[in-house]
Amino acid sequence: MDQRPGTEWIAACAHRLHRHWRTVDPLELEAVATDISRDQRLRAMRPSEAATEWLKPVESAHVHSLHPAGGC
Repeated sequence: MDQRPGTEWIAACAHRLHRHWRTVDPLELEAVATDISRDQRLRAMRPSEAATEWLKPVESAHVHSLHPAGGC
């Protein structure tokens, strides 16, 4: 389990989310990171790993929207 204090973990997680969503308000990303920190499985990871794991469905949906099934 990552032993960082909660506020530091959340800030690091929010920073990783900001690298993905540069146009989203940092306070909104901090709120998302706070929600992520409440998931015990994700909280056990390093903040950047937890954010990456949390983003997987979002990134997957983005790729699928760029390459729809049956498209060229």
